[in-house]
Amino acid sequence: MQQRLTNTFYAILSLPATAMGFALSVQIAALSWILNTKYGFNLEEIGLVWMAGPAAGILGQVIIGVISDNVWFWNGRRRPFIIIGGTIAALMLLALPNIDVINDSLGVDSLIGVAITVALSLDLAINISFNPTRSVIADVTPPGDARTKGYTWMQSISGFFGVLAYLIGAFISNYTLIYFGAVIVFVCSIIPLFFIEEPRELSTGAEEDGMEIATETDWLEFGKICLAHAFTWLGVQTMFVYTFAYIKEVIMGHETTVQLSAEQNDHIGFVTGIAFAVLNTVGFLLPALVLEPVSKRIGRVKTHMACIAIMAVGYAAVVFTGQSSTMLITSMIIIGVGWAAVVSLPFAIMSETVNQAKMGLFMGLFNLSVVLPQLVASSLGKYIDGQSDKSIIYIISAIALAISAVLWLLVKEQKSVGSLNSEGAH
Repeated sequence: MQQRLTNTFYAILSLPATAMGFALSVQIAALSWILNTKYGFNLEEIGLVWMAGPAAGILGQVIIGVISDNVWFWNGRRRPFIIIGGTIAALMLLALPNIDVINDSLGVDSLIGVAITVALSLDLAINISFNPTRSVIADVTPPGDARTKGYTWMQSISGFFGVLAYLIGAFISNYTLIYFGAVIVFVCSIIPLFFIEEPRELSTGAEEDGMEIATETDWLEFGKICLAHAFTWLGVQTMFVYTFAYIKEVIMGHETTVQLSAEQNDHIGFVTGIAFAVLNTVGFLLPALVLEPVSKRIGRVKTHMACIAIMAVGYAAVVFTGQSSTMLITSMIIIGVGWAAVVSLPFAIMSETVNQAKMGLFMGLFNLSVVLPQLVASSLGKYIDGQSDKSIIYIISAIALAISAVLWLLVKEQKSVGSLNSEGAH
């Protein structure tokens, strides 16, 4: 199955990354909501909690990446970190709705301290595992179209489960989502590893199956990719952290600091869940069905740049028309085009500009273009809290994505022997 690179293998290969994506979806759907509705945190405090994980991830992914490039135990290079990270992530999900219980049992009086600790542990666990789950795809697939297929399948499977997560939160409850998520994260982190055989030695040759592969890192191109991706994530993270506040103030007309009834809080959770479910529905349908064939035709970089530009338009649509839940959800269809690209194409693009034998290291360094913007977005809580119009959330996102689209224009499309480039030449 692995030798033939069957669709079944691609699906199984996608499940560890799906586990971490599901944990992230639970975090996005429930963390800000539960901190505000159950514990009464304001936007500045919520931003502080969200900041803890990315801060740890700055070094966490790089360190784990370097280690996973150079170790071998439990019959794998990436396997041990996926198992450890998946287990911790599942436990921290269970801790989310019990922050007050943990606080009381410890005999301390610091809800925000416990919340930061739980969020830090959850996000660090996701960071520990996300790098190996993405690196293993590059380890076991040849460069070129096969690798692009690996990452687009990853997003298709992961995106489907992400939609499931948001629908559970919307139509049942965020508490059900959290407990169900803990099971999914644990199972999808562990079981698939029995069906994936990692290579004992990572390829360092100049050619593999007729395809050129990177034996040296093109630092200029790697840097341009990271910079462009960083502005993408500034806009994306701002949306993820503060959309509940946009719904609460702009759509429902209540101040963020006001405590609402359980029914009103559930409505905020419902609209948030539906909006992100729509986002992820587009996000999981497009990669394999649309982005992969379009990438073969015009190139991955041009495809990604176009999707990012469309995402900027979607954010602008929220600013001008998103004063109702219906229009916010409708705008998420447009935004989802960019999201489909964000979580699939950059990994394939980046992976062919770096030394293949050090993929874990470069996945970790690439993660800096995610966690540093996450820190910036998380630090915006006080500023956004002070704005009378919470449309500023989507104005920031639109500007960041527009800058990102321009920066992607500067990235060079990688050409591989044996595959056609965008001009049709070998």
